[in-house]
Amino acid sequence: MIANLLPFVFVALQPASGTAAPAEQVKEVAPLPANQQGAIRCSAAFALIAERQRLGDEAALQYPPLGERGREFFVRASAQVMDESKLDREAIAAQLNAQAVSIVEEGSLEQIMPPCLMLLEASGI
Repeated sequence: MIANLLPFVFVALQPASGTAAPAEQVKEVAPLPANQQGAIRCSAAFALIAERQRLGDEAALQYPPLGERGREFFVRASAQVMDESKLDREAIAAQLNAQAVSIVEEGSLEQIMPPCLMLLEASGI
């Protein structure tokens, strides 16, 4: 079930051409608890790095390979947040997309990767 989201989100997480989706297209949901928000943010960061690694970006290649482990974290975290928050696929995808856009706009990918990598290690994936 959650695997059906992966193609959409990985495409959505590719660096944008500088434009974000209009606000009216993004479904508003209640803020998530910090642990869920962190898992979603790290999932988005892993997807960004994995895509950049796939494209051969030298800066992204400095991180451990995230194609498989990052995707597995993404799937598990998304499923857990869906179960705990009772959000549907569309809402989770919107959260992931919003986090990816935020990370790119802030230029914060390098700053959030160390704690996200620690979270990945702690997950046992």
